[in-house]
Amino acid sequence: MTASSFATKPVRAFGGFIGMALDTLILIFRPPFAWREYLLQTWFVARVSVLPALMLTLPYSVLLVFTFNILLSEFGAADFSGTGAAIGTVNQIGPIVTVLVVSGAGATAMCADLGARTIREELDALRVMGINPIQALVVPRVLAATTVALALSATVILTGLAGAYIFCIYIQHVSPGAFAAGMTLLTGLGDVVVSLTKATLFGLAAGLIACYKGISVGGGPAGVGNAVNETVVFTFMVLFAINVIVTAVGIQFTV
Repeated sequence: MTASSFATKPVRAFGGFIGMALDTLILIFRPPFAWREYLLQTWFVARVSVLPALMLTLPYSVLLVFTFNILLSEFGAADFSGTGAAIGTVNQIGPIVTVLVVSGAGATAMCADLGARTIREELDALRVMGINPIQALVVPRVLAATTVALALSATVILTGLAGAYIFCIYIQHVSPGAFAAGMTLLTGLGDVVVSLTKATLFGLAAGLIACYKGISVGGGPAGVGNAVNETVVFTFMVLFAINVIVTAVGIQFTV
């Protein structure tokens, strides 16, 4: 590989990703839509994502309220523990857990599936039959990842708040009424909308990255493993960047 081709490889890869993303966004609204594939992929991504998300949410939420309540107890404001639980769970724990699970479980599973199809030349067979692989395989997977990420974020938030409530009431002996009243003190509808917007963008970005790495894989079975590893790294980077940007923009409208 010459120095020039090595230097232009990231640019060509980025251009290919942008081209595939634009094709996907256009073909979403063009019939026919692969409903069966969409439902199968939604169930597939949900099946590998829900349990890890719930297992991550509870420790994060409990640790958050435990630390926050120790601080509040120092100046006699333990009844405001619900405020800290709501802020942390809705604004950060929900999106962060969604990032970890969507990139670590959902995106890698989709990339491995598409990568295996690519090295078996199934995508070339679809093109020979006049079927667009983007419309038949990529669009349903991207929409499935977006749907699951949105539902997963809502589930994570509800589970985290429930876990924090049980821990505060039964372990740290906070008043149930005070906890419930404090939840809406600083966290409102705007924060929930921003959090769900993050989740939607997370799913969209993770689905696009996973599908691009899957359909552009090369080098046989070893290439599939490399593509899966790259999917995790790139998805983490992009999703954390989206989290920072959307948080910075959303805070202008919620504060």
